[in-house]
Amino acid sequence: MLLNLIKPLAFFDLETTGITIGVDRIVEISILKLIPDGEKVIYTRRVNPEMPIPEASSKVHGIYDKDIANEPNFKQLAPEINQFIGNADLAGYNSNKFDVPMLVDEFIRVGVSFEMKGRRMVDVQNIFHKMEQRTLAAAFKFYCEKEIVNAHSAEADIEATYEVFMAQLARYDSLAKDVEGLSTFSAMNKNVDLAGRIVFNEKNEEVFNFGKHKGRTVSDVLAKESSYYDWMMNGDFPAETKQVLKALRLKGFNSK
Repeated sequence: MLLNLIKPLAFFDLETTGITIGVDRIVEISILKLIPDGEKVIYTRRVNPEMPIPEASSKVHGIYDKDIANEPNFKQLAPEINQFIGNADLAGYNSNKFDVPMLVDEFIRVGVSFEMKGRRMVDVQNIFHKMEQRTLAAAFKFYCEKEIVNAHSAEADIEATYEVFMAQLARYDSLAKDVEGLSTFSAMNKNVDLAGRIVFNEKNEEVFNFGKHKGRTVSDVLAKESSYYDWMMNGDFPAETKQVLKALRLKGFNSK
């Protein structure tokens, strides 16, 4: 096998009510877990988001309110999803920016512990963009010479993502063949929180990565504009981002 695995690698894809982490919800999840011996195991479930699915989102992934009306909600599915993933590292397409923080936010929301410490993240899109700079459909055609059938269903997309990833490993001799190396290469920023609202700068300081304070250190902003902390904690930001911000604020208090 082209990839040297020391523990499972879980490729996963989410279909959601929208793209705002902290507000939108999962309506479908598909996970392809690659075992070190080469075995592949797939888990796919639809999820009742307990909120209406906007028509614009339904037109993208083809899942409507009637399709998930009788499905379990995320709180009911969280234990089995957590168990299926186990201690696996995580991989996906645009997963560092969207799927991982969305999934973690859902776990936090329902009170289920999903430990990220020690997990590596491999983003196939970032590898692709660094190597070729195109989309998933184009990547699948470019690397695998095939068209995605039933695109924007979670299982079709994640199968395509897996095949693109394996083709990338075969094509680029310079790519690392271990998850740690691939995780480092596919990272676009040194994120402090999973959603990338706070990142490390060149001096390894935590800085805001959005809005009017983009590029300013978190410690400086919180010291001079304490209301910004309250605005973020009361706003529609991911729960994990709020946890990180709270910890940074506490660290600032303890350093004084």
